[in-house]
Amino acid sequence: MSSQPALTVADLRLRLSGRPVLDGLSLSAGCAAVTALLGPNGAGKTTAIRCITGMLKPDAGSVRVLGGPPGSADDRVGLMPQSLGAWSAAKPREMLRYLASLYPNPAPLDPLIDALALAPLLNRPYRRLSGGEQQAVNLAGALVGRPELVLLDEPTAGMDPHARRRTWALVRELADVGVTVLLTTHAMDEAAALAHHVWIMDAGRVTVSGTVAELTADASLEDVFLRHTGGAA
Repeated sequence: MSSQPALTVADLRLRLSGRPVLDGLSLSAGCAAVTALLGPNGAGKTTAIRCITGMLKPDAGSVRVLGGPPGSADDRVGLMPQSLGAWSAAKPREMLRYLASLYPNPAPLDPLIDALALAPLLNRPYRRLSGGEQQAVNLAGALVGRPELVLLDEPTAGMDPHARRRTWALVRELADVGVTVLLTTHAMDEAAALAHHVWIMDAGRVTVSGTVAELTADASLEDVFLRHTGGAA
C-alpha cells in the first residue's frame, strides 16, 4: 500500500438548513485498502460522501481525492449511492451498457455480472427489482469505469446473505488489485470482515478510529460503536 492516502478529509464543517451536519470531520482512506465509515443515522456519513464527490461544498475544511480537489478525478472515482431513482424505468442491461460507454476503457461487463449474479435481473425494469437487487446493480455501475477509488454508501443494505457474501468477496478483490474502497455501513460484522481501518463518527465528527484489531482489543466492534455514538436523530 502507498504511504500517501488516496483520500483525505480535514476539519470539514457544513450546516444545512441552519443545522450543523459536519462539525470538524477528519478522516483518511489508505491506498489499496478498505476503509469503513460507521455512524448512526443522521451522523453525517452520506453528507461526507457528497462532499468528497463535490456534490456538496463544505463551509470550511478541505478534501483531497487522489491528490486533487473533489471533482478533479471523477473518471477515476466510482460512486455507489443508496438509490438511483433516475434509472427507475431502465433495465440493468441498458444501464450498464450506457455507463460502460462513458469510459474509454471500461471493465468487461460479463465478469461483473457473474460476480454479482446479475444475469436474471438484466432485462427487468430497475424499479421492479428488490432493494438488495438494486444495490447489486448499483455496485456494478460504480465499478464499470475501473475506478481507483470507489465510494460505497451502505452497499449491502437490503441484500440477502448470499448477495452480501458475493459483495464482500468483490470488495476484498478490489482492494487486492489496488483499488481504494471507502464504505459506509450499519453492519458491524461487515466492517469487521472487510475493513483495514474503521472510523466511527457521531454528530458530524469522528469519535474514535483504528484498525479492527485495535478497536476490538477488549470489546466487540458493536460495543465500541455504542460506546462512542449517541444515536443521532
